[in-house]
Amino acid sequence: MTGWLDHLIIGPIVLPLAAAAGMLLIDERRRILKAVISLAVMTGVLVMAMLLLHESATGAAGGGDVAQVYSLGDWAAPYGIVLVADRLSTLMLALTGILGLGALTFSLARWDRAGPRFHILFLLLIMGVNGAVLTGDLFNLFVFFEIMLAASYGLVLHGSGEKRIRAGLGYIAVNLTASLLFLVGVALIYGVAGTLNMADLAARIPGIGARDLGLFQVGAAVLSVAFLIKSAAWPLGFWLAPTYSAASAPAAAILAILSKVGIYVILRLSSLALSPDAGASAGFGLELLLAAGVATVVFGVFGMLSSRDLTRATAFAVMVSSGTVLSVIGGDGGSTGLGGALYYLIGSTVACAALFLVAEILERGRDPGGDAEKAVFDDEYRDPFEDTERNAPGLVIPSAVAALGGAVILCTVMIAGLPPLAGFIGKVAMMRAAVSAGDAAAWTVVAILALSSLAAVVALTRLGVAAIWTRDETAPPLVVGAAEFVGILGLLGACVLMSVFGEPILAYAEHTAAWLGDPSSYIDAVLPGAGR
Repeated sequence: MTGWLDHLIIGPIVLPLAAAAGMLLIDERRRILKAVISLAVMTGVLVMAMLLLHESATGAAGGGDVAQVYSLGDWAAPYGIVLVADRLSTLMLALTGILGLGALTFSLARWDRAGPRFHILFLLLIMGVNGAVLTGDLFNLFVFFEIMLAASYGLVLHGSGEKRIRAGLGYIAVNLTASLLFLVGVALIYGVAGTLNMADLAARIPGIGARDLGLFQVGAAVLSVAFLIKSAAWPLGFWLAPTYSAASAPAAAILAILSKVGIYVILRLSSLALSPDAGASAGFGLELLLAAGVATVVFGVFGMLSSRDLTRATAFAVMVSSGTVLSVIGGDGGSTGLGGALYYLIGSTVACAALFLVAEILERGRDPGGDAEKAVFDDEYRDPFEDTERNAPGLVIPSAVAALGGAVILCTVMIAGLPPLAGFIGKVAMMRAAVSAGDAAAWTVVAILALSSLAAVVALTRLGVAAIWTRDETAPPLVVGAAEFVGILGLLGACVLMSVFGEPILAYAEHTAAWLGDPSSYIDAVLPGAGR
């Protein structure tokens, strides 16, 4: 990249941080101004993410894969702080931008007024996620993770209520424990390798002596446990379903990206630090990663089938998505399998976020606490499409109900991985790679992919039908605000576009998997000459 594009990498971090800091100076009652600023910032973040994604796909000079490296203060790695935008990190940036813009738009109907500092917390979470996927060293990864988690604590509790407070306190306790393990693991690795820069660490690992190898592997194991907690892997992911089902709909939608950040870090570090070039540490712990992924999918499947509301089932679907990718990483499905897993990760995460938003509308007035929850909103909130018509027998189904029913079907097909949507493409790619491998681990992956598809269809269809067709006579009519409609439509549109352009997007994902399989390219980009 040349000119102003050289500084584009830092934009997705600086822009939401500056906007959040500026909003602290604006009176909380100026909600329209804050909403406009947040929308402008999220639009800018998405545009920058797409530009970086394009650069990563085409190469800096249009001739191949090049990781774009930004040295803060012009201090070279490994001593300076670097940001690295490659095919994987820019893919995560784009996913964050799409989820963030959709969830933020939905929140403008009423949720941003359910409590103070919503927009500040939202932008800080976006900043933390973007920093976590762009940073090139473990210490700054910890810093960005803590910013992301601190903002998520506020979003989980946003709107108050006993249910959110109970779930939020448990969520905070679990993540603080994971953060402590993160620090312990980083300290052990630094004590052995003498560096925290990911590229430098990958270059030094093959030279670790036999005397220090055990201590390094203990540090790697502790660090892996921390990220498995953040990825909601079984048995460490017990916190996810209660937390996400208790959070407000837009908060749950954007929180869907957090477990995928944990997946991103596991994939990044395993491809660098535990690659075939890592000597005695090559492939360390991959069998346990496969077992954790399979167990997570099985647990998520039973969770979906036992759920009694659509929001909780969607939370378990997030776990199934994470477990699917973990099992493919642990099962070493090659570039084809991992490419399909990345493709499925993107599509399923967007679909889960959309389903959180749809479920919130369908379940309004169905729970005993619904009236009390609505009381937290300001009197100025008015549903723009207020309609007293009820879905009585003999009447035509209201357009809002029909649209929401279609949205449930689309999300279910996407999450389950059924044709003709993108989830099917990702699952077929993973199954094809597993069948080609032909070993026991590969056939295990095939089995859980089929099991998760069947469970998603049964559970989500059952709960969707119940939410639409078995509403109580006294329940209020389904009303969809303009902002809610636009937010949901944007996320569903992303799912459809992934299906329409499935071939180039899958090719990008498979190329990304191949890029991860050659860590020397990443190392050479950050530390020229060190990867050879």
